[in-house]
Amino acid sequence: MPTKRVETPDPAGVAKQDEPADAPLEARTTALVPVPERLPALPEQPSPPRRKRRWRTLLALALLCAGIGAGGFYWWRQHQARLPEGIVSGNGRIEAEEIDIDTKFAGRVLERYVDEGDMVTAGEVVARMDTRDLEATLRRTEGQVLQARKTLDEANANVVQQQTQVTLAQQEIERTTALVARGYATKELLDQRRQSLNGAIALLNAANARVGEAERALDAATHYVELYKVNIADNTLVSPTLGLIQYRIANVGEVLPAGGKVFTLLDISDVYMDVYLPTAQAGRARAGSEARIVLDAWPKFVIPAHVSFVATQAQFTPKAVETEDERDKLMFRVKVRVDPDLLLAHAVEVRTGLPGRAYVRVDPKVVWPAELQAAPPSK
Repeated sequence: MPTKRVETPDPAGVAKQDEPADAPLEARTTALVPVPERLPALPEQPSPPRRKRRWRTLLALALLCAGIGAGGFYWWRQHQARLPEGIVSGNGRIEAEEIDIDTKFAGRVLERYVDEGDMVTAGEVVARMDTRDLEATLRRTEGQVLQARKTLDEANANVVQQQTQVTLAQQEIERTTALVARGYATKELLDQRRQSLNGAIALLNAANARVGEAERALDAATHYVELYKVNIADNTLVSPTLGLIQYRIANVGEVLPAGGKVFTLLDISDVYMDVYLPTAQAGRARAGSEARIVLDAWPKFVIPAHVSFVATQAQFTPKAVETEDERDKLMFRVKVRVDPDLLLAHAVEVRTGLPGRAYVRVDPKVVWPAELQAAPPSK
C-alpha cells in the first residue's frame, strides 16, 4: 500500500529543519525545533568607577589644603592677638648692604688674596691689579722732576748773575756822574752807563721769570708723580669696611675694564630686615623706634634692633591683606636695622637671607613681653 506524505502547517514558534534532497522518502522526517520568541540579554559587567575615585581624591586634597590654610590663618590671628596693643609685627628676611669692590682703571688682575665666604676687615688688601705700565710712567715722571729741579737751580744762578750786572751798572753810573761834574767825562758816557743799567735790570727780570717757570714745571712734575702714585695705590683693592665676601666675580689673569667688578662684599655693619605694614601700623612707627627681630633659624634668640626708615609712600597694593580693617590695602616699607655694636660683636654669626619676623614698638610706654626681651646669641 503506497505511503502518502502529509504536510501540516508549522505551528507558531516552530521552525522546520531542512532535509537533504536525495534522501529517500521513507527517511525523510520533519524535525521541529522550538524557537524562543526573545533571546535573553547577556548580563552587563559593571566598569570600575575610576573617574569617581579621581574626583573624590581631588576633593579630599582641596579640603585638606583649605583646612591647612584655615589653621594657619587661625594661628596667625591668635599669634597677633598675643601681642600688646602698642607692638606690631611683619615678616621679612635678613639683608645686608652689598658693596661692589671694583677696579678704578682698566687692567689685568695680578693677585687675589681672599675668596667667597672669607671675612675681611676694613682696609684689608683683597686683590692687586697689574701696574707695570703705571710704574714705568712713574719712573719717567720722577726723572722729569729731577730735570725740573736742575732747571730751577740754573734759573736761580742766572738771577744771581744778573743781579751782579745790575749792581755793576749802578756803580758805573755813580762814578761817571762824579766825573761829569768835574769835567773829566762826557754826558754821552753817562748816558751809555744808564742804558747799561736799564739792560741789566731787564735781564734780571727775565731771569726771575724763568725761575717762576722752572718752579711751576717742577710743581707740575711733582704733581704727576703724586698722581701716578695714587693710581698705583688705587690698583690695590682693599675692603672698605668689615664684611663678608659674597661673590668672587673675576679671577687672576682676567682683563677688566674701568669699573670692572672683582668682589661683592656684604657690609656686616649694616644688617636689616624690611617689613611691610598697613597704614594704621606704619603711621605710628617712626625712625628710631625700638624693635626686635626673631629668626626662624634661631627662634629662641631675640635680636635688638631699631627702625631706621619708614617709607613716605605706599610700596604696593597686595591681593589680600589680613588686617583688622580689610579696606586698608596699602602697605608701607619699614626698615628695621640691627644695632651695629651687636653686629661687630657677633660678626661671624651674621647670615643673610634668613627669614624671620620683626616686631616694632610703636608706643614707647608699652613694655616688651617676656618672649621678646633682647637675648642675642652668645658669642
